[in-house]
Amino acid sequence: MPAAEKPPAPTDLRAFIEALRPDALSRGVSPRTFAAAFSGVTTADPDVLARTRRQGEFARPVWEYLVGAVSPGRIARGQAQAARLAPTLAAIEARFGVPRWIVLAFWGVESDFGASAGTVPTVRALATLAQAGFRGTLFRDELLAALTILERGDIAPSGMKGSWAGAMGQVQFLPSSFLAHAVDFDGDGHRDIWGSQADALASIANYLKSLGWNPALSWGYAVTLPPGFDLTAYRADLSDFARRGVRRTDNAPLPPSGNASLFLPGGLGGPVFLITDNFEVVRAYNTSDSYALAVGHLADRLAGGPSLVAPWPSDAARLDKAGLQALQTGLSARKLYAGEPDGRAGPKLREAVRRYQIEQGLPADGYATPALLEHLKHRP
Repeated sequence: MPAAEKPPAPTDLRAFIEALRPDALSRGVSPRTFAAAFSGVTTADPDVLARTRRQGEFARPVWEYLVGAVSPGRIARGQAQAARLAPTLAAIEARFGVPRWIVLAFWGVESDFGASAGTVPTVRALATLAQAGFRGTLFRDELLAALTILERGDIAPSGMKGSWAGAMGQVQFLPSSFLAHAVDFDGDGHRDIWGSQADALASIANYLKSLGWNPALSWGYAVTLPPGFDLTAYRADLSDFARRGVRRTDNAPLPPSGNASLFLPGGLGGPVFLITDNFEVVRAYNTSDSYALAVGHLADRLAGGPSLVAPWPSDAARLDKAGLQALQTGLSARKLYAGEPDGRAGPKLREAVRRYQIEQGLPADGYATPALLEHLKHRP
């Protein structure tokens, strides 16, 4: 076979599994563990394949996502867990330097405090995604990591369950994240993110610490802007924003220092935030802006903070995926946006929109709208 030619991918799941065996054995997975992991796994999971075509945190507007993620019921359940687990949370906070409220918020958004940790068998889900080639080799690598976890004995194959995409347990770690960051905080000899609340919470904190969480700052702050605020200077030190009249909505002072940038996820007139470097730490757990905002706002509400006051533009026209792709393509032609047009309104698009708005003398809120797309289309 020529060097550049690759063997054809197996079209049958069992053939794919057998082709995986040499790599698994080379990583120290025993034949016994391999056989136990794939016992009964004979066909791909059609529900998993269907889910690859939809992801709520990317498809829905941020305000709709927040309705479910930061509901009154979830806030009440989280505050009850905070009281019940206060000694454990204090010990985790002391060891890892991550506030209990942010740890609880991740736990709440990921699994509703352990109540909805997922029932999909992880090995079958990962094998389905890997055999389909979804996201390249990512899920093949995660499948091999899952087999390594089984070999180490932290969980039995029957207990290794989670989401359709292979995220596991109360914290929804992918297997590679488990291997790197899971913690045996209750000291029973197993890193158990499925059944141990202490292990689950400590694992979240350890992961955030490894990502660079700064204990001196929050994820961000809900703020109000003074009249006539210059949106072109949207990235500065927190002290500079305070000097320019930006105020927290809870009336507490902004920290004296720290990098921050303005985030207007619903455009001018909607809620306004100053997000810190910790916001990017949250996004490293899940790259959706809606997800990161939900975690941050839930943490604030669990700590007793107020709800958002400014209204969302829920009745305004918004861009669908095709519209966002068209906007990305147009901004790319102006050398303002780099990368493939994926139809997602993330930080790259937000930055490109701001640069275009500044270039055109428009209010630089970074918010992608149908009106902005029309504006772009009619500019030479």
